[in-house]
Amino acid sequence: MRRWNGWGDDTVEMELGTEARAFLEGRVGKGRAPADASFEQACAGLPAGRLPPHWLVDASPQTRALHALGQSLPDWLRLRHGRLGKVPDGVAFPESSEQVRELLDFAALYGADVIPYGGGTSVAGHLEVGAAARPVLSIAMHRMRGLVSLDREAQLACFGAGVTGPDLEAQLRAHGYTLGHFPQSFEYSTLGGWVATRSSGQQSLRYGRIEQLFAGGRVETPVGTLEIPTFPASAAGIDLREMVLGSEGRLGILTHASVRVTRLPQHEAFHAVFFPSWEKAVQAVRGLAQARLPLSMLRLSNALETSTMLTLAGHPRRVGLLRRVLRWRGCGEGMCMMLVGVSGQRKQCRQALDAALAMARPHGGVHLGRMLGERWRRNRFRSVYLRNVLWTQGYAIDTVETALDWSRVTPAMEAIEAAAAHSLQPFGEKVHAYTHLSHLYPQGASVYSTFVFRLAGDYEADVARWRQLKDRVSDAIVASGGTITHQHGVGTDHAPWLAAEKGELGLSAMATLFRHFDPERRMNPGKLVNR
Repeated sequence: MRRWNGWGDDTVEMELGTEARAFLEGRVGKGRAPADASFEQACAGLPAGRLPPHWLVDASPQTRALHALGQSLPDWLRLRHGRLGKVPDGVAFPESSEQVRELLDFAALYGADVIPYGGGTSVAGHLEVGAAARPVLSIAMHRMRGLVSLDREAQLACFGAGVTGPDLEAQLRAHGYTLGHFPQSFEYSTLGGWVATRSSGQQSLRYGRIEQLFAGGRVETPVGTLEIPTFPASAAGIDLREMVLGSEGRLGILTHASVRVTRLPQHEAFHAVFFPSWEKAVQAVRGLAQARLPLSMLRLSNALETSTMLTLAGHPRRVGLLRRVLRWRGCGEGMCMMLVGVSGQRKQCRQALDAALAMARPHGGVHLGRMLGERWRRNRFRSVYLRNVLWTQGYAIDTVETALDWSRVTPAMEAIEAAAAHSLQPFGEKVHAYTHLSHLYPQGASVYSTFVFRLAGDYEADVARWRQLKDRVSDAIVASGGTITHQHGVGTDHAPWLAAEKGELGLSAMATLFRHFDPERRMNPGKLVNR
């Protein structure tokens, strides 16, 4: 069963070994396990829903509570402390576009706002009910998850937008195809959510981000149905797909999406390469990205993330041996790990990998084969479970991600980590910050930073710590010339920094677009652009 107040399947647990606990204590201090509220305590006292009965709507307190929040740290704090605040007045479970249309009309008739709900994995505040006085209807898309059609000649597949990653891939795999979109939230996030937040998968170097994969679909809006036909390319004015991509539910609800799929790869592998320093590693990955080799993934961890991940992985004897081998080959304390993925025909994969390793060697790259890369692949969707076990030890994890041109990547990384390290000094606390480049482009890279700090065990105190950290690192991103988000969307958490990227004219244009499809401003109000 899925956890109601944490990440993922409640039967999946990660262990934190003695060495890992000692490492964290040395970095930020010894944590104390907080006392979590029970689900019953969290649901107690929730007011009755304000919507009249509808055959598609569940108004029970338990269902409303389970669809009230996502996976951001503020969401976690509200769940763990039983401070749910405002929750939806009802949750609907449509099975067709026609039922979504019926629900939008129902919401309009009774003056309700609407919040689309996909997999509940948002880490940017997309699901917050907010302070609006109007009733709120959550429309959960779980039941719209089928493969509607598959065009083998055009390699297009149409799905219900509520399909999760594993269901989508399983349905495609049965026909010999893959979408290849693997965000870390893959197990629970949905196709509609990927489109609405402009998601990026871990192997986007081969398959593309969701904007390259999304070919068309159907959106039910308050003023009617928007049909977006599929074309391989078009010069006919503004691309309607771009109005939907990243719209975060403000236009309406995406009910069906057509996506570009590819044949399952004959071969796939992930290899680890270590570099003696960050400077040499960045030179290598920039060269690889700009050479446009047919790789499926490049991921580069800085020295602190490399050390942290090796320590938290456990197996201290194996890690010790690995470190000795790397020191002997020129990679000491400042070493950085790069993961290289290849997918496709076996011969093409071999050629691409050989070319990548040849380009890495002049920068001191040490190839250690597939062992670490395959370990990463096996755990690629399990590492997020670290949030659960660290919470039980009294630690919180949060992240930020941005994207910048190459000349700004390293200064931005350093500024973000420095901002995080100093952010909690007013509270007498430390932050352990580390970074990797999650997606590589010829123009630049995504900088993805993780922060670990101690929990106070008090709701207000922990919210204050998060707010201080979030403000400081977000300010650093904007000051460094980065986008406020590369792959998680804006929601409410990133909205204060959006103007720095879009400008007043850009924000006004977006607001005008939303009002065209939603004149009464009922669709996910307050998200992305609060106007």
